Amino acid sequence: MADEEESEGPVVELGEETPVEGQPLARVAARLTWPHEMSRIVEQEGDSVVRTPSGPQTLADVLKAVDETYFDSRQTFVDRVHDVIGDGPVQTE
Repeated sequence: MADEEESEGPVVELGEETPVEGQPLARVAARLTWPHEMSRIVEQEGDSVVRTPSGPQTLADVLKAVDETYFDSRQTFVDRVHDVIGDGPVQTE
């Protein structure tokens, strides 16, 4: 019988947990079905707070800067939002 400590592997310390306000854009996009109109996205998820490199923002505020009114796929939606908010690291508290 194998020793239990050997099968667990090395212990990795992750450090202190740093809270990040908002949720990832991918999580919001996963809750929607595609294709989708912008107005319906704002109705359903506009109040959702998403993480951005400049701090948390509501999805409705971010979508005001997007020129498209129709998204044919999840990837198109994510790409257009990332064009507005960027894709750098998010601020932590």
